[in-house]
Amino acid sequence: MAITADHIRNKLTTGVGAVHVEVEDTTANRCSTSFKVLVVSPEFEGKTLLQRQRMVNGCLSEELKDIHAFEQKTLTPEQWEKHKAQ
Repeated sequence: MAITADHIRNKLTTGVGAVHVEVEDTTANRCSTSFKVLVVSPEFEGKTLLQRQRMVNGCLSEELKDIHAFEQKTLTPEQWEKHKAQ
């Protein structure tokens, strides 16, 4: 099964309660082995960066076996609103 941006987006939306997810396939030829994601979830409230990243990695544990590079940014809804305002 090829991993798609839509698959990752849907899995994060349900898996970590994300209210906003951006997924970019950063592979040079778009072969779905390198992704950059932005995940906004209220479940990240009170969590350290490492805890947030572990939540995302846990949600995508099966997919990460086939992904060679994975960059993530995790924000709470409040942090996302401040980020958008900049």
